[in-house]
Amino acid sequence: MTNTELLEVKGPGPDWDELQSPPAEALATPDHLEGQDDLDLHKAQGHLLLALMGKRVLRPGGMELTRCMIEALAVGPEDQVVELAPGLGTTAALALACMPLTYTGVDHDPRMVDQLRARLEGPGRRFLLGHAAHTGLPGSSVDKVYGEAMLTMHADHRKREIIREAYRILKPGGSYAIHELGLTPPAITATDKATIHRELAQAIRVNARPLTAAEWEELLVQEGFRVRWQHAAAMRLLEPGRMIADEGLLRTLRIAWNIVRLPAARGRILTMRRVFRKHRKHINAVAFIAVKA
Repeated sequence: MTNTELLEVKGPGPDWDELQSPPAEALATPDHLEGQDDLDLHKAQGHLLLALMGKRVLRPGGMELTRCMIEALAVGPEDQVVELAPGLGTTAALALACMPLTYTGVDHDPRMVDQLRARLEGPGRRFLLGHAAHTGLPGSSVDKVYGEAMLTMHADHRKREIIREAYRILKPGGSYAIHELGLTPPAITATDKATIHRELAQAIRVNARPLTAAEWEELLVQEGFRVRWQHAAAMRLLEPGRMIADEGLLRTLRIAWNIVRLPAARGRILTMRRVFRKHRKHINAVAFIAVKA
């Protein structure tokens, strides 16, 4: 393990609502995601289901940890920035508020890319269709790379491929930030870990593989990075207080209404929350910033 500088970032982040986030009225009904009307609510991956209900903050540590990560990443006007899997574009708006020299979002979902292009693309900002492990971007070409709630969804060898790609496209001294699902305490038993993996996968329909903070750091270090910052937060994605803090009261009420009027979605989301609550002593949210040597 390497020595890690622990920073606590305080104060308000950039006003991401001032950028072109989806308007509240666009999220008033569960058909706001174009092309998702044929989504099977019983089989849909958890993050897609929540997005369909109108939830725009889908990161395990909520907007609070996302803001901490973006502030610690210290995006500036001379930075060329890449976001891996920008999804709904919530964190993209935060990064763009920092006025980077360039911003590139790489996402594998063509529908998301089309929507992000329509909302956020402009001079110095673009969205590309591609995979986080194979971006197609030139090597040693960017200053900052970040991704959230993505590595967790992959097996360890796939995690390594994505981390390796971030390392490849970064300039020497560039920074890579991640915000992922964690396991705690550090000495969590193999039995508890296996149970959490199994029940998370069943609930969210994704083969989620969270790691302890030490394991996340080890992955980064093994791929050539030096961790300079880390922060942890409670994983309260579906708790009312966190939802109001992340989404606002009005949007939270709209999300609740969408869930209530769709029984299939309601059952799935209640199951997810039940699993999160059952394992709340052993799951959290973690964020890291690592530097390319």
